[in-house]
Amino acid sequence: MHLFYTPDLSEDNRYVLDEVESKHCVKVLRLKEGDTIQLVDGRGIFANAEISNAHPKACTLDIVDRQRDFQKRGYFIQVAVAPTKNIDRIEWFIEKATEVGVDRITPMLCKRSERKVIKHPRLLKVAISAMKQSIKAYLPQLDELTSFKDVVEELFDGEKFIAHCADDAPRVSFFKTVSSDRVKILIGPEGDFTPEEVTLAKEHGFVEITLGEQRLRTETAALMSVSSFAVIHELK
Repeated sequence: MHLFYTPDLSEDNRYVLDEVESKHCVKVLRLKEGDTIQLVDGRGIFANAEISNAHPKACTLDIVDRQRDFQKRGYFIQVAVAPTKNIDRIEWFIEKATEVGVDRITPMLCKRSERKVIKHPRLLKVAISAMKQSIKAYLPQLDELTSFKDVVEELFDGEKFIAHCADDAPRVSFFKTVSSDRVKILIGPEGDFTPEEVTLAKEHGFVEITLGEQRLRTETAALMSVSSFAVIHELK
Protein backbone atom coordinates (compact mmCIF):
# COMPACT_ATOMS: atom_id res chain seq x y z
CA MET A 1 0.00 0.00 0.00
CA HIS A 2 1.27 3.46 -0.97
CA LEU A 3 -0.44 6.11 1.20
CA PHE A 4 -0.28 9.83 0.37
CA TYR A 5 -1.44 12.77 2.49
CA THR A 6 -3.64 15.05 0.38
CA PRO A 7 -5.22 17.67 2.70
CA ASP A 8 -6.83 19.54 -0.23
CA LEU A 9 -8.68 16.49 -1.54
CA SER A 10 -12.02 17.64 -2.97
CA GLU A 11 -15.11 15.98 -4.40
CA ASP A 12 -13.60 15.92 -7.89
CA ASN A 13 -12.82 12.57 -9.42
CA ARG A 14 -9.42 13.76 -10.58
CA TYR A 15 -6.53 14.88 -8.39
CA VAL A 16 -2.99 16.09 -9.10
CA LEU A 17 -0.24 15.41 -6.58
CA ASP A 18 2.02 18.34 -5.76
CA GLU A 19 5.58 18.37 -7.06
CA VAL A 20 7.12 16.79 -3.95
CA GLU A 21 4.62 13.94 -3.77
CA SER A 22 4.70 13.47 -7.55
CA LYS A 23 8.48 13.02 -7.46
CA HIS A 24 8.17 10.54 -4.59
CA CYS A 25 5.44 8.63 -6.41
CA VAL A 26 7.08 8.47 -9.84
CA LYS A 27 10.82 8.72 -9.22
CA VAL A 28 11.21 7.07 -5.79
CA LEU A 29 8.44 4.47 -5.76
CA ARG A 30 8.63 4.08 -9.56
CA LEU A 31 4.88 3.83 -9.93
CA LYS A 32 3.34 4.17 -13.38
CA GLU A 33 0.04 4.59 -15.21
CA GLY A 34 -2.54 2.06 -14.04
CA ASP A 35 -1.01 1.59 -10.58
CA THR A 36 -3.24 2.19 -7.55
CA ILE A 37 -2.35 4.34 -4.56
CA GLN A 38 -4.28 5.46 -1.48
CA LEU A 39 -5.03 9.00 -0.30
CA VAL A 40 -6.04 10.43 3.08
CA ASP A 41 -7.03 14.02 3.74
CA GLY A 42 -6.51 14.05 7.53
CA ARG A 43 -10.21 14.71 8.09
CA GLY A 44 -11.58 11.20 7.74
CA ILE A 45 -11.52 10.49 4.00
CA PHE A 46 -9.65 7.44 2.71
CA ALA A 47 -9.58 7.12 -1.08
CA ASN A 48 -8.26 4.70 -3.66
CA ALA A 49 -6.87 6.32 -6.79
CA GLU A 50 -5.39 5.14 -10.06
CA ILE A 51 -2.48 6.90 -11.73
CA SER A 52 -3.56 8.23 -15.12
CA ASN A 53 -0.47 10.32 -15.91
CA ALA A 54 2.78 9.49 -14.12
CA HIS A 55 4.37 12.91 -14.53
CA PRO A 56 7.25 13.44 -12.05
CA LYS A 57 6.16 17.02 -11.32
CA ALA A 58 2.37 16.71 -11.61
CA CYS A 59 1.20 13.13 -11.21
CA THR A 60 -2.48 12.91 -12.18
CA LEU A 61 -4.83 10.51 -10.42
CA ASP A 62 -8.36 9.24 -11.04
CA ILE A 63 -10.29 8.72 -7.80
CA VAL A 64 -11.75 5.21 -7.80
CA ASP A 65 -13.67 5.34 -4.52
CA ARG A 66 -13.87 7.20 -1.21
CA GLN A 67 -14.56 6.05 2.33
CA ARG A 68 -15.75 8.76 4.70
CA ASP A 69 -15.19 8.68 8.48
CA PHE A 70 -12.59 5.96 7.91
CA GLN A 71 -12.01 4.15 11.22
CA LYS A 72 -13.59 7.02 13.13
CA ARG A 73 -13.33 6.62 16.89
CA GLY A 74 -16.24 7.13 19.25
CA TYR A 75 -14.43 9.49 21.59
CA PHE A 76 -12.38 12.69 21.70
CA ILE A 77 -9.18 13.31 23.63
CA GLN A 78 -7.05 16.44 23.85
CA VAL A 79 -3.67 16.26 25.54
CA ALA A 80 -1.96 19.50 26.57
CA VAL A 81 1.65 18.67 27.36
CA ALA A 82 4.74 20.68 28.24
CA PRO A 83 7.43 20.01 25.59
CA THR A 84 10.48 18.26 27.01
CA LYS A 85 14.00 19.72 26.99
CA ASN A 86 15.00 16.88 24.66
CA ILE A 87 12.68 17.49 21.71
CA ASP A 88 13.13 13.90 20.52
CA ARG A 89 11.02 12.76 23.46
CA ILE A 90 8.05 14.94 22.59
CA GLU A 91 8.35 13.92 18.94
CA TRP A 92 8.18 10.31 20.14
CA PHE A 93 4.97 11.11 22.03
CA ILE A 94 3.39 12.80 19.01
CA GLU A 95 4.26 9.83 16.81
CA LYS A 96 2.93 7.18 19.19
CA ALA A 97 -0.17 9.15 20.25
CA THR A 98 -1.10 9.64 16.59
CA GLU A 99 -0.73 5.90 16.00
CA VAL A 100 -2.90 5.06 19.04
CA GLY A 101 -5.47 7.77 18.33
CA VAL A 102 -5.53 11.35 19.62
CA ASP A 103 -7.63 14.25 18.41
CA ARG A 104 -5.73 17.31 19.58
CA ILE A 105 -2.24 17.90 20.94
CA THR A 106 -1.46 21.23 22.57
CA PRO A 107 2.20 21.97 23.38
CA MET A 108 1.92 23.92 26.64
CA LEU A 109 4.24 26.52 28.15
CA CYS A 110 4.36 26.17 31.93
CA LYS A 111 6.19 28.00 34.70
CA ARG A 112 8.78 25.21 35.03
CA SER A 113 9.04 24.39 31.33
CA GLU A 114 12.63 23.71 30.27
CA ARG A 115 11.77 24.16 26.59
CA LYS A 116 10.13 27.44 25.64
CA VAL A 117 10.38 27.19 21.84
CA ILE A 118 9.19 24.52 19.41
CA LYS A 119 9.36 24.12 15.64
CA HIS A 120 5.72 23.51 14.78
CA PRO A 121 6.31 22.46 11.13
CA ARG A 122 8.74 19.75 12.26
CA LEU A 123 6.28 18.37 14.82
CA LEU A 124 3.50 18.43 12.23
CA LYS A 125 5.64 16.36 9.87
CA VAL A 126 6.05 13.77 12.64
CA ALA A 127 2.26 13.58 13.08
CA ILE A 128 1.66 13.28 9.32
CA SER A 129 4.24 10.52 8.99
CA ALA A 130 2.70 8.62 11.92
CA MET A 131 -0.80 8.98 10.43
CA LYS A 132 0.38 7.51 7.14
CA GLN A 133 2.43 4.76 8.81
CA SER A 134 -0.54 3.60 10.89
CA ILE A 135 -2.97 3.92 7.93
CA LYS A 136 -5.25 6.48 9.52
CA ALA A 137 -7.40 9.08 7.82
CA TYR A 138 -7.49 11.51 10.75
CA LEU A 139 -4.62 13.88 11.51
CA PRO A 140 -4.70 15.24 15.06
CA GLN A 141 -4.94 18.99 15.48
CA LEU A 142 -1.47 20.13 16.50
CA ASP A 143 -1.49 23.55 18.16
CA GLU A 144 1.25 26.11 18.41
CA LEU A 145 2.97 26.48 21.78
CA THR A 146 0.27 27.85 24.11
CA SER A 147 0.54 29.32 27.60
CA PHE A 148 -0.78 27.30 30.52
CA LYS A 149 -3.23 30.07 31.35
CA ASP A 150 -4.73 30.08 27.86
CA VAL A 151 -5.01 26.28 27.83
CA VAL A 152 -6.80 26.27 31.17
CA GLU A 153 -9.15 29.15 30.38
CA GLU A 154 -10.19 27.83 26.96
CA LEU A 155 -13.76 26.53 26.92
CA PHE A 156 -14.06 22.76 26.62
CA ASP A 157 -17.18 20.63 26.41
CA GLY A 158 -16.20 17.52 28.35
CA GLU A 159 -14.28 16.31 31.40
CA LYS A 160 -11.07 18.13 32.29
CA PHE A 161 -8.15 16.66 34.22
CA ILE A 162 -4.74 17.74 35.46
CA ALA A 163 -2.19 15.03 36.23
CA HIS A 164 0.52 15.94 38.72
CA CYS A 165 2.86 14.32 41.23
CA ALA A 166 2.33 16.36 44.41
CA ASP A 167 2.02 13.86 47.26
CA ASP A 168 0.29 16.32 49.60
CA ALA A 169 -2.66 16.92 47.25
CA PRO A 170 -5.76 14.71 47.02
CA ARG A 171 -5.88 13.02 43.62
CA VAL A 172 -8.15 10.39 42.10
CA SER A 173 -7.28 7.64 39.63
CA PHE A 174 -7.92 8.67 36.03
CA PHE A 175 -8.99 5.11 35.24
CA LYS A 176 -11.65 5.11 37.95
CA THR A 177 -13.04 8.62 37.56
CA VAL A 178 -13.30 9.27 33.81
CA SER A 179 -16.82 8.76 32.48
CA SER A 180 -17.16 11.09 29.48
CA ASP A 181 -16.46 10.42 25.80
CA ARG A 182 -14.67 13.79 25.64
CA VAL A 183 -11.66 14.56 27.82
CA LYS A 184 -8.89 17.12 28.11
CA ILE A 185 -5.79 16.20 30.09
CA LEU A 186 -2.94 18.43 31.22
CA ILE A 187 0.54 16.89 31.53
CA GLY A 188 3.23 19.05 33.10
CA PRO A 189 6.96 19.52 32.55
CA GLU A 190 9.79 17.49 34.09
CA GLY A 191 9.61 19.67 37.22
CA ASP A 192 5.81 19.23 37.44
CA PHE A 193 3.20 21.96 37.69
CA THR A 194 3.58 24.67 40.30
CA PRO A 195 1.02 24.79 43.15
CA GLU A 196 -0.31 28.01 41.61
CA GLU A 197 -0.91 26.29 38.28
CA VAL A 198 -2.76 23.43 39.94
CA THR A 199 -4.92 25.93 41.84
CA LEU A 200 -5.73 27.85 38.64
CA ALA A 201 -6.68 24.64 36.88
CA LYS A 202 -8.97 23.60 39.72
CA GLU A 203 -10.65 27.00 39.62
CA HIS A 204 -11.51 26.29 35.98
CA GLY A 205 -13.01 22.88 36.62
CA PHE A 206 -10.03 20.58 36.21
CA VAL A 207 -9.95 17.48 38.41
CA GLU A 208 -6.65 16.42 39.97
CA ILE A 209 -5.72 12.89 38.89
CA THR A 210 -2.97 10.33 39.08
CA LEU A 211 -1.99 7.89 36.35
CA GLY A 212 -0.64 5.37 38.87
CA GLU A 213 1.79 5.04 41.73
CA GLN A 214 4.89 5.12 39.55
CA ARG A 215 6.59 8.37 38.61
CA LEU A 216 6.49 8.80 34.82
CA ARG A 217 8.42 10.94 32.38
CA THR A 218 6.40 13.72 30.76
CA GLU A 219 6.08 11.99 27.40
CA THR A 220 5.32 8.63 29.03
CA ALA A 221 2.54 10.12 31.13
CA ALA A 222 1.07 11.84 28.07
CA LEU A 223 1.08 8.63 26.04
CA MET A 224 -0.31 6.63 28.95
CA SER A 225 -3.30 8.97 29.16
CA VAL A 226 -4.01 8.47 25.45
CA SER A 227 -3.56 4.69 25.61
CA SER A 228 -5.60 4.32 28.78
CA PHE A 229 -8.51 6.29 27.36
CA ALA A 230 -8.43 4.12 24.24
CA VAL A 231 -8.50 0.93 26.33
CA ILE A 232 -11.33 2.27 28.49
CA HIS A 233 -13.47 2.74 25.38
CA GLU A 234 -12.45 -0.61 23.90
CA LEU A 235 -13.83 -2.28 27.04
CA LYS A 236 -17.16 -0.44 26.97
